Amino acid sequence: MAQLVHRPREDAEFDFILGKSRIPVLAYFTGAWPKAIEPCRVMDLIMGDIAEDRVGRLTVVRTDITRCPAATERYGITGAPSCVLLKEGEAVAHGTGPMTIDEVREFLDGHL
Repeated sequence: MAQLVHRPREDAEFDFILGKSRIPVLAYFTGAWPKAIEPCRVMDLIMGDIAEDRVGRLTVVRTDITRCPAATERYGITGAPSCVLLKEGEAVAHGTGPMTIDEVREFLDGHL
């Protein structure tokens, strides 16, 4: 995964990243249970490419559901992978389930 993807270890770090970002944030939520592992690994690769494509225009944050339970609850995440597009800390779009890179780009282009 690209080094451009932030990986908070806890809710406080997630909130710090959100507060520091002056550009939109794409938070994608991952899980480690058996049915989520492979789709989340694929999303890791896709989100790394998205982060590289949109350097300076988008902050990408990989958010582990078990490490960031408050963020997970705050944004209504019920499964992994899921993503939330945030502008100034407010959710403007949600996506659930695995997506292709083209679907992620369409998701972003439709809301940025």
